[in-house]
Amino acid sequence: MQGLVEKINDAVEFLNPQINQYPQIGLILGTGLGDLSQQINQDISINYETIPHFPHSTVESHAGQLVFGTLNGTPIVAMEGRFHYYEGYSMKEVTFPVRVMKALGVETLIITNAAGGMNPNYQLADIMIIEDQINLMGDNPLRGINDDRLGVRFPDMSEPYDQRLIGLAEEMALELKIRTQIGSFVAVTGPNLETRAEYRMLRQMGADCVGMSTVPECIVANHASMKVLGLSVVTDICLPDALEPVEISKILKVAAEGGQKLARLIPQIIANL
Repeated sequence: MQGLVEKINDAVEFLNPQINQYPQIGLILGTGLGDLSQQINQDISINYETIPHFPHSTVESHAGQLVFGTLNGTPIVAMEGRFHYYEGYSMKEVTFPVRVMKALGVETLIITNAAGGMNPNYQLADIMIIEDQINLMGDNPLRGINDDRLGVRFPDMSEPYDQRLIGLAEEMALELKIRTQIGSFVAVTGPNLETRAEYRMLRQMGADCVGMSTVPECIVANHASMKVLGLSVVTDICLPDALEPVEISKILKVAAEGGQKLARLIPQIIANL
């Protein structure tokens, strides 16, 4: 069986002849961020299915392609759709694209997601800038033998999300008059949503938003010495004493509304990096 480094090299060798310039920034576009992808001056888009060792996206709202181009003049690579642990993939498969981004030259990773808001001060379509995280997925993408070519055995996680990027995101949001929050994100396996008791527990643990992604990608990015900015769109309000059955169509509608805000905010952040 091939090792992880060899698989990364296979993917890079496949992609290299097709791209015009090496990306500086990587984007993982979550649910509802179609508006942002339309702003990318695309050089090429490549279906995940054609890239060696890439998983296949099974989520209907995710396009499932890797886009290379520029955003505000900066070379970027964007994932239109991500992979989730609940789809049946291993943590190493979920985070494989982050490894490939690093190998292509990406030093800054911007991760977005749709999340449930548990902080009572949050409103639908708010943007939460992620300051810290809790891993309750029951697994870790770094589990197993460590390859020192990819990162150290015990990566530090005292600052999983870069404080300079957090400050820049706050500043740009203020200029654009976009309401933002700063909080902690907790990741669970899914795909079911949480019970009232689980929301109470997660909130008591110090989490402001909950979702089924982002944390594995952030761990691997830190292992690879990348700077990370995390942005959540609050797509549903998860207050245990006022909990209502979720309608996915409503979540997608709110995600699109929040996505419009991120489509304004992220290009400004990139322009000022």
